[in-house]
Amino acid sequence: MMIFSPGDETSVGQISYIEVRNAGQANALGRYPIHFHMIGNVTKSYIKGCSIHDTFNRAVTIHGVHHLRVSHNVAFNTFGHTFFIEDGIETNNILEYNLGFGTKQTFSLLNSDTTPATFWITNPDNAIRFNRAAGGARYGFWFDLPLHPGGPSSTSTVCPRGVKLGEFSNNVAHSYLRYGLRIFREHTPRERPCDPVKDDSLLNPWSFNPTITAVYNDFTSFRNGRSGAIGEDIGDVIW
Repeated sequence: MMIFSPGDETSVGQISYIEVRNAGQANALGRYPIHFHMIGNVTKSYIKGCSIHDTFNRAVTIHGVHHLRVSHNVAFNTFGHTFFIEDGIETNNILEYNLGFGTKQTFSLLNSDTTPATFWITNPDNAIRFNRAAGGARYGFWFDLPLHPGGPSSTSTVCPRGVKLGEFSNNVAHSYLRYGLRIFREHTPRERPCDPVKDDSLLNPWSFNPTITAVYNDFTSFRNGRSGAIGEDIGDVIW
C-alpha cells in the first residue's frame, strides 16, 4: 500500500484497524506493506490500530513526509527495519503507542538491514513516545543519523546529526541481541545544525554554535545482549 503524490497535502491516507500480512517484496526497495512516499506535509493522514505481520520488507515506511501520525499499531515477524524513517529529511512525525517485535535481519535491502532495528530513525526531529520494542535481531531503537539526507530527498542544507531531538520519551526495549537504544552515528544537536559545533579561534570556542540539550526521557531497557543503551560521538545528550 503506497500513498504518493508530489506536494503538501495532495494525498490523504487514513489507514486504520486493518490486517496486513505476507506483504512487501524482498529484494525490492520501495515495496513495503504501508508506505507514505514523498508527499511533504500530511497533517490529515495517519496509520492507526493496524496489525502488520509476517512481512518480507519492513512494516511502515515514512519517506519524505512530515506530520504523519503512526499510533497503536502492532508489527511482528518482519524482515529489515520495522518502523522505517527513510531519507533523513522527515520531521514532525509522531510514532506513539506502537508495538514491534520479531525484527529479522535481511541481506536483500540496505546494508543496515543486516543489523536491523525495530524503530530506525534518521532524523531526530520527530516524536517517538510510548512505544514498545520487544525483541529482534539487533536493536530496539536506532538513531542512525546521516550527515545529510539521501535518496530523492538529497540536500546539503539539512544536517540531521546537528538537529534537535523532537521527543523521545516513555519507550521500552528488551530482548535484543545487542542494544535497546543505539545512537550512531554522531548526534550533537545545536542551534545551527550545519555549522561546526565550535570555533577554536574564539576565546570561548563553544560559544560559536551553542548546543541544544537532547533528553531521551524515561527510557526502559532490559534483557539485551550487550547494553541497555549506547551512544557514540554524541554532544549534549541526557538519558
